[in-house]
Amino acid sequence: MVVTSFTIAHSVTLSLAALNILTPPARIIEPAIALSIVYVGADNLLAQGGRDVRAWIAFAFGFIHGFGFANVLREMDLPRRALGWSLFSFNVGVEIGQLLVVVAVASAFVVLRSRSEWARRRLVLAGSVVVIVAGTFWFVQRVFFPGGIS
Repeated sequence: MVVTSFTIAHSVTLSLAALNILTPPARIIEPAIALSIVYVGADNLLAQGGRDVRAWIAFAFGFIHGFGFANVLREMDLPRRALGWSLFSFNVGVEIGQLLVVVAVASAFVVLRSRSEWARRRLVLAGSVVVIVAGTFWFVQRVFFPGGIS
């Protein structure tokens, strides 16, 4: 449900941006994407049960990421007549990629949980910290070094 919510939202903004209906500047979108990654890592560490709103959060973040995906498509300089097929293919590819990662990670966690709850908790902690550090790095890079670090 989380992956599908993300895909639906990014499909909307990807289409809007690819069709030049709504194209927020990359200098805003790229740091926002990085911060959404930091949020996911932090939420993974701080979540303590309660109502599960991850699908709604993924939906909101999907809107932001869709604009980033559109920037990638725009850089490919695709012919206008191929835009519809390109959007469809890109979205299907992203969905398949996301599902493959989710299946692999979820399967690994199921196996790990059945063997050692302690090891699973350690892996969640380490993975979440890596996600936070990577998102923070990307945020700093995009805000303070938008042309790249030389």
